[in-house]
Formats: sequence, C-alpha cells, structure tokens
Amino acid sequence: MKKKVIEFNNYCFKYHSQAAPTLHNINITVYEGEKVLIVGSSGSGKSTIGHCINGLVPFSYKGEVTGSLKIMGKDAHSLDIFSRSKIVGTVLQDPDGQFIGLTVGEDIAFSLENDCTEQGKMKNLVEETAKMVEMNEYLTSSIHHLSGGQKQRVSIAGVMVDKVEIILFDEPLANLDPATGKYAIELIDRIHQETNTTIVIVEHRLEDVLHRHVDRIIVVDDGRVAADMCPDKLLSSPILEASHIREPLYVKAAKYAGCEVTEDMKPSQLHSFSIENCKDKLLDWVRTGNQAMPKERKSPILELRDISFSYAPRHETIRGISLSVEKGQMVSIVGKNGAGKSTLSKIICGFEKPRSGRILLNEQDITGDTIKERSLRIGMVMQNPNHMISKHLVFEEVALGLVIRGVPENEAKKKVEEALKVCGLYPYRNWPISALSFGQKKRVTIAAIFVLEPEIMILDEPTAGQDLRHYTEMMDFLADLNRQGMTILLITHDMHLMLEYTTRAIVMDKGKIIADDTPSVILTDSEIIRQANLKETSLLVLAKRLGIKEPKEFVEHFIAYDREVRKQWQ
Repeated sequence: MKKKVIEFNNYCFKYHSQAAPTLHNINITVYEGEKVLIVGSSGSGKSTIGHCINGLVPFSYKGEVTGSLKIMGKDAHSLDIFSRSKIVGTVLQDPDGQFIGLTVGEDIAFSLENDCTEQGKMKNLVEETAKMVEMNEYLTSSIHHLSGGQKQRVSIAGVMVDKVEIILFDEPLANLDPATGKYAIELIDRIHQETNTTIVIVEHRLEDVLHRHVDRIIVVDDGRVAADMCPDKLLSSPILEASHIREPLYVKAAKYAGCEVTEDMKPSQLHSFSIENCKDKLLDWVRTGNQAMPKERKSPILELRDISFSYAPRHETIRGISLSVEKGQMVSIVGKNGAGKSTLSKIICGFEKPRSGRILLNEQDITGDTIKERSLRIGMVMQNPNHMISKHLVFEEVALGLVIRGVPENEAKKKVEEALKVCGLYPYRNWPISALSFGQKKRVTIAAIFVLEPEIMILDEPTAGQDLRHYTEMMDFLADLNRQGMTILLITHDMHLMLEYTTRAIVMDKGKIIADDTPSVILTDSEIIRQANLKETSLLVLAKRLGIKEPKEFVEHFIAYDREVRKQWQ
C-alpha cells in the first residue's frame, strides 16, 4: 500500500482578518507518487489548501486552525517553515517573486548554498537538475533575460534541486502563452514519471492541465471538498458546472449536442474520448447553426502608422506596425511571450515613445501627447495587478483616479460603488487589498480603470487568475461596455476568450503583425498557430474527428451556442 504524504483530517482554517472560516472540515489524502489537481472558483479556498500544505498557513497567513494536517506522517504544526520547505517545494504563479540569484545557475544553487553543500557536489546537482528542465545551456544567463516559460523552468529546478518529496504548483499556466503552457504541463508530467515525486497542481484551467494524465481531481467549492475522484468520472458528472469551473470544450460540445457523457467514454483527454455513439447527434447539432450577418464598417478611432520601437540599439521590438481599430470594436491581440504585445500597448498609452511612426486617435495626431494627456482618453490595465495598486483599501484604490481628477466626493462614491458591484467587489470594498487573491486584485485594477470611463480600454491578460463565473461576469461587463460604444483591446493568451468575445484577432510574432482576421479563422490555421505559439482548440480537433469539411463553422457554432446558454444562466 502506498504511503500517505498529505493528510487533512476535519481541517478548518479561518484567517484573522475574516469573520468566517475559509476552509470547512477538509478531508483529503494524497499518496506517494500521485499527481493531483485541485480546482475551484476564485475564493473557493483552493489556494488556501495549497498554503496549508507548503506552510504559508500559518507562518505567513495567520489564523485559527482546527482539525489536523500531517505531512509525510508528521504533524504539520511540529514542522517549522524551513523544515516544511525541505519536504514541499513550491513553484509560484509569478516566477519573478521567487528568484534570488542573478543568473540561472545561481538561482538553482541557492538552497544548496544555504545548506553549505560542498562546491563540487553542488555544481553537479545544479547541472543535473538544469538538464532535467532543459535549462542546462542557460546556467550563466541572466534571469531577467528569460522568457516566461524559461523562468518557470528555473523555478521548478530551484525546488527540485533540494530533492523534495512533494512539488506544489500554484497556477502554473497563469502567465504563459498557450503553446508554452502546453509544454509546461508536458514537463511536469515528465518530472512526475522520471522521479515519482508527488505532484499537487492548483489551477483552474482544467482542460489545459488534462493535456496529460492526472490521478485525481479535487474540486473545492465554498471552502469544502465538493468532489475527489478520477478525471473520467468527474467529467461525466454535473459537479464542475455547479462549481463554476469550465469543462473541456469538446466535452461541453458533446453535452450541448444532447450526448450523454459517461465515464466509459473516457472524456478526460480528447484523444481517448469515444464519440462513436454520439457522432450523429454532434453532426445534427452543427447543422442547426446560423450564419452570422456581416457587420457594417465604422470609422477608425485608433490608427497606428508604421510604428517602430526598440529598447536597445539595433534590436527592434516593434517593427513597422500599421493597424486601424474601428470605434466600438473588441479586438484580441495574441502571440507568444515576447512577441511585442505588451510593448505595443505601452506605446499606445504613451509609456514608451516610438522610434518612428505616428499614432492617431479620432484622426488627431497624439504621438507627442504626454502619458497624462493620453490617460484621459485611453485606459490601461496591466497584467500584474501589484504593478498598479498603491492604496491600502479596495475602495480607496478604485476611487484614486477620480480623486486625482477632482470629482466631487458624492459623485465619486456613487461611481466607485457601481464599478465595485459590476466587478463583483462590493462585499470587499472595505477590505485591505493584501487580503485579496490574485484574481480579486486583478478585478480591483480593472474597476479602477472602468470608473474613469475612457474612450479606449486596453487590458493585458484580463482573465488571468479568474474562474469561470468571474471570467463570465467580467467579460460580459466588458461586452456590455463594448455594445455601448467603448473600444476595447485585449492582450490575451486565452484562446476561448478570443473566440467567444472578440470579432477580430491580431496575431503578433517578433514585433510584427503576421495575421489579422476573425478568431475562428486564426485558430483553424495550423501555420499561424505554429508560428505564434498559439494552441489548436480542442473544438477544431473534434471537428476533424467528426469529418467536418469546414471546422471553422463548427467552432463558430459552438461559441454562439455557448454564449446563448450562459446568458440564460444569468
């Protein structure tokens, strides 16, 4: 019988800053060598469970504990944070918050240096670990020159070098482009197979994690364990939908077509999903689709004319980009990490000055306008909320822009309260921001820009860290603003967001635009997908398996149908 490595027994936890417990009677057992996925909506308690495992609760996050937790058979309360770190290695959601060394080799070696490991042994261990994560050729490279995926691999090596028995991944896909995220899941799986290390993954992007096998999925809802079962059994149940977690798109398509998805159909992975018995229903369902009516063209609100930019001489980050965005459009900008997407948004907002080219807003040249002048008309929400937040309380942060602009107090209060309600933050209005999750902080920064009512909003990864319910609330609100005439640019790695909410996708690679078309066309073009590190949607793969000649139509039909179904839920 396998050894128990993590045991929660009637475990409850309440943060000191909260009136009610976050975790209620948690009973979870993880066995040696298992790979377990923990999913749940924002605020469900899934991240808190992770913090209990790695010791951040109670050493960093103070609170009241009842029940018991054992790690490797030892009472967790008898293990200090250092002892816990030698058993449980944690790979954080944001790798930048985890680095100590200046180079890859120095960072991987950090824990070994702390343990006074003999230099020759330390060098061998660092090289061996770096090779396992395919970073052995970057040992002398600066951490800050790495891509997002490479940084994550260094973080993984930094915990693996300690020969920990458990590795905890905290939302490992949050900041990665689709193809890099797919590689990350493959790497985690390879580490699991080669080392038999116990793996615990906390992540809400279920379909992406299921690119590789997991032994069990634990669903956390409202601080309680709603399910703890094998993936095939879970996906044939209604539990995920009830817990506001997005099911894999190919499973959802089968259910929309009226198919009964059972455990025997092995729905946890697309390649194993048996569709023979429901093929006719899926094909009949697709035939009910309606062709979308073409939209009339409107005048451009934003024009970029031959924009070029470089952070360093003779190394152009943006190369001769020209584009026009119509008033009232919602456009997604996609591409691999480092393609130039965020840099382009900074140029539009005035944070960076182009080396050449012109920027026009409503046909007026704003190339020379200051950041302050542009901020009155263009709002920017950054990818990392911690880079925007400057106040202690939620209400104060959202009100800050209005206060600076001199809006009367009563009017500002009304606007802030409305923005907080729309963003699902009103119950937290008097909370300290430090008590919020990453996803909740993200919504605070979005509310702080919403409240200023700009003509154009640019959002960098707006749904990072958001569960299906908050994702839907946020994106439906953006869609409503868009219907009222606001122009919205979304920089995103979320292919479903791109398909569902935007009518146009601009694809970037190496500082240039390589495609500009509808999302369904982009995501059914294998060459663009390969070049831009996008990910082939499972809907496209399912359409091919069904023998559909125009997969684009299947993808478009699913998106339209899914949108209508979720409207009825609200």
